[in-house]
Amino acid sequence: MSALLQLVLRTGRGWRGGAPASACLQLATSAGTRPRRAMAQYHTEERGRPCSHNYRLFFKNETGHYISPFHDIPLKVNSKEENGVPTKKAQTDENENLFNMIVEIPRWTNAKMEIATEEPLNPIKQYVKDGKLRYVANIFPYKGYIWNYGTLPQTWEDPHQKDKSTNCCGDNDPIDVCEIGSKIASCGEVIQVKILGILALIDEGETDWKLIAINVNDPEASKFHDIDDVKKFKPGYLEATLNWFRLYKVPDGKPENRFAFNGEFKNKAFALEVVKSTHQCWKALLMKKCNGRTIN
Repeated sequence: MSALLQLVLRTGRGWRGGAPASACLQLATSAGTRPRRAMAQYHTEERGRPCSHNYRLFFKNETGHYISPFHDIPLKVNSKEENGVPTKKAQTDENENLFNMIVEIPRWTNAKMEIATEEPLNPIKQYVKDGKLRYVANIFPYKGYIWNYGTLPQTWEDPHQKDKSTNCCGDNDPIDVCEIGSKIASCGEVIQVKILGILALIDEGETDWKLIAINVNDPEASKFHDIDDVKKFKPGYLEATLNWFRLYKVPDGKPENRFAFNGEFKNKAFALEVVKSTHQCWKALLMKKCNGRTIN
């Protein structure tokens, strides 16, 4: 048995405090210390050491200029927008469900990476709480995050606007995405996804929508059109997702999370309306029509 495998097995439990070596190896591998698959339009640049307080992953466009993944990457694939204002006719129905997703956390990793909404250019960083880098625990039988986890750009869950469906305000972040394809993505990778459904997590009294999506380049993507296809072709995945979100904060001494709609996954049509709403909230934020608190 290799030394690396022994290390992973020894540390494969719920993690607290500092980063175990295996977590840093996974993050460093996915965050750019090996050659990254080139993204046609976007590139990333690392600053600092992975698994440290000063680590940042910045984004650049195809001309080499720094951009914000939160504000400058379009929500829709092939969208021609400037500050959220369409500059061409609506796309065909076939393309209406194609979105850009920014991968923050690769599947099977534990470091909680996120877009730094309060910092200039909004790089990806590791979440810090009470002065400590945050890692999610391994909730048996799962290892870290069970999907490629990230966000849709140009969306925002308004903390001052009560959601009509959940009766709770937003969590002040872009909307989250759980990508269920077969490939393990890289931190900072921008992929094209189609939305299949959505789960309404209520996190400490705030609405925290979780979109279910699949990479359009996944070998099985053509099978998936709506949330029922996930039940059919990936049996148990939605149940595992619900269980994961219910329990992932329990090892930190917090109660189980709860959900709107009794934990029912809503379909694609419902999910697309939520995406549309959060995009409108982002536009209002950009035009300073609402209080964005400390968002940069």
